[in-house]
Amino acid sequence: MRLGIISALHEEQQGLVEAMERPYRLMHGMREYFVGQLWEIDAVCVLSRIGKVAAAMTATTLVEKFGVTHILFTGVAGGGAPSIRVGDIVVAESLVQHDMDARPLFPRFEVPLTGLTHFPTDRHLGMQLADAAERFLAQDFAAAIDPQERTVFALSGPRLHRGLVASADEFVSARERIQALGEAFPGLLAVEMEGAAVAQVCFELGIPFGVIRTISDNANENAATDFMRFVTSVASRYAFHVVRQFCLGINANPTP
Repeated sequence: MRLGIISALHEEQQGLVEAMERPYRLMHGMREYFVGQLWEIDAVCVLSRIGKVAAAMTATTLVEKFGVTHILFTGVAGGGAPSIRVGDIVVAESLVQHDMDARPLFPRFEVPLTGLTHFPTDRHLGMQLADAAERFLAQDFAAAIDPQERTVFALSGPRLHRGLVASADEFVSARERIQALGEAFPGLLAVEMEGAAVAQVCFELGIPFGVIRTISDNANENAATDFMRFVTSVASRYAFHVVRQFCLGINANPTP
């Protein structure tokens, strides 16, 4: 395995590059790629920047130039349903581009010439991610997140969810918008701006991939409040420890 790890923001990947063994840096396409080992797994870490095009370009480069065999996207997302709370973790089982609309040539939300609206993640990788997230919540959460930050963001008993994630070049920040998306996509868990683009790239290139998101807000009018504080003090710690648990899990149970 050579694992490509993508995040949209520097803060979302804080600590992972520092944890790399024998890292070296390469510049390509206005991005820094850090190549090394994370907990004995060959890895390449990179910031995609925000949005579907940026994410698609980064995922393609990871495969074509850096030879990654698996891709993992980590970062934050807005909650897609009232039951999803700030601090919860969502592991995507499928992803959809909710701004894709090529009607009348193709059905709404269908990516032209693929026949797909929903791109499934790799089942085995998703199970490994979910197991890693569960171990983080059970073993690392209390020590990893500062008590003051837990109080500020009302982080109490965060939970893991698995299911549908929707992506678009849109920061969702209105209740009416998230309600409309929930009606269009029953079972929607989270909204963000990159995952479905990575899903399409990995589908077309035949690369197993997973998307894991920490819920930073409820995708409503308060979505931008203390967003960067949450990313820096909470989501970055989630990503670090979940990736750590993921890599340790692979080492303990290598794929035949």
